Amino acid sequence: MHATPRPRLPRRALHGVLLLDKPLGLSSNDALQKVKRLLRAEKAGHTGTLDPLATGLLPLCFGAATKFSQLNLEADKAYVATLRLGQTTATGDREGEVLRERAICFTPEQLQAALQRLRGEIEQVPPMHSALKHEGKALYELARQGKTVEREPRRVTIHALDLLSQDGETMQLAVRCSKGTYIRTLAEDLGELLGCGAHLSALRRTHSGPLHLAQAVTLEQLEAEDDTARLSHLLPPDLLLDDCPLVRLDAENAGKLLAGIRRRTALAPSARVRAFGPEPKAFLGSARIAGGELIPERLLSPIELQTLLAGPVSLT
Repeated sequence: MHATPRPRLPRRALHGVLLLDKPLGLSSNDALQKVKRLLRAEKAGHTGTLDPLATGLLPLCFGAATKFSQLNLEADKAYVATLRLGQTTATGDREGEVLRERAICFTPEQLQAALQRLRGEIEQVPPMHSALKHEGKALYELARQGKTVEREPRRVTIHALDLLSQDGETMQLAVRCSKGTYIRTLAEDLGELLGCGAHLSALRRTHSGPLHLAQAVTLEQLEAEDDTARLSHLLPPDLLLDDCPLVRLDAENAGKLLAGIRRRTALAPSARVRAFGPEPKAFLGSARIAGGELIPERLLSPIELQTLLAGPVSLT
């Protein structure tokens, strides 16, 4: 006799943010799809790719929260970077073929001077092993074919770059930087300034905008939990606007904002605010304040708001 297959549980509308501590070896999309299946969510996306070799904070957005994922893409990031000194590789990380080995010989003063040169606004040439497109093809695809193309330098900002530890050929750095920064390139540039070369051997993201790794859950933990426990990790969708001022509206003005109508306000001008209705969980969306008006931007639909207020329903 054949065993009766278990019925597939239906997908459901979930609205919120889950902060995942991405494991080593998984792409960001693979991690997203695993969590989406575990939560049985209808709609999901992530806010900025982490390479398979990187671990740490990966914010995952569900339902209405996907409308605000771009905000986190634009945000500053923070990492703990582990460098292997004395070796340069073809890819700038530990997966690439070793191209050159040099002696490690620099003083603490030379290290501090090199770190200082890389702080602030700098130019980086994107690595060939990156997802940037050239004539419709990702650079890493061309690199795998042994091709190299000219890349325009990009301006990025290194807000903080500090030594955490050094033990022989291994160095750990704390990095806080603007979006679009290539930490592999930063490792290579530091290695050249020190005269010994370097590549990135490990990378862990600790912060993304107002979000931090301490709030994150591991994939292993999610897999071990039941449905109710998994849902408890889903944070409100306005988490992505956590560093924006909060504006609370009465029922009449909340309804008009959701209809896309500008409202007069005495509030101070602001490039972005998070708007709420009268109920504590009634997140309406984002707006801006200019010229004495509250101007709607990205808003939840009435059905999204209704689902959010009702809360997720467990399938267990």
